[in-house]
Amino acid sequence: MDTRVKICGLKTPEAVATAVEAGAHYLGFVFFPKSPRHLEIPAARALAFEVPVGVAKVALVVNATDEELDRITGEVPLDMLQLHGKESPERVTEIRARYGLPVMKAVGVAEPADVQALDAYGMVCDQLLVDAKAPKGADLPGGNGLAFDWRLISKRGWNRPWMLAGGLTPENVVLAIQMTGAKQVDVSSGVESAPGVKDAGKIRAFIEAIRAA
Repeated sequence: MDTRVKICGLKTPEAVATAVEAGAHYLGFVFFPKSPRHLEIPAARALAFEVPVGVAKVALVVNATDEELDRITGEVPLDMLQLHGKESPERVTEIRARYGLPVMKAVGVAEPADVQALDAYGMVCDQLLVDAKAPKGADLPGGNGLAFDWRLISKRGWNRPWMLAGGLTPENVVLAIQMTGAKQVDVSSGVESAPGVKDAGKIRAFIEAIRAA
């Protein structure tokens, strides 16, 4: 399978095991209390120790302080930090330097002007996450099950690896890959039976759809 897959918002050992067995390359753990996928640090630590070597463990944070990041990185074995808030390019640089972990920066896209921000963040992060921009007033910056117009980034490239997110499902992920040229995809709500509740069948179907394409 050429396309690398990230399953985000995992909360249970069963969901972690399913994602690993299905062939996910990245597993995302959410540290954001407003999210139905939020994990307390002890729970995240226990799950992280269930992940085999070779599968990247990613912590999703939103405008986290150094104090919060100190606790997360100090207790949970991680391979990458995903910044999903309004962190500036300067803040991305600070976090990379302070924690010595690769940093993925999420950028919300809804219109052509939003694509320009990807160029700026591509200069300072290790990976880009190209996501649908959250609606005004939304509690969550991502994981809303919304897609954006994939034509906005069709066949675009940046000077960093990038990952497509936003409203992906087992039914549309192959089309999304074909339209954007994405080599990596990220799914959360698209493989759930309810907010924060991962569906084993949907996780398998998502990855199988990509593998069969």
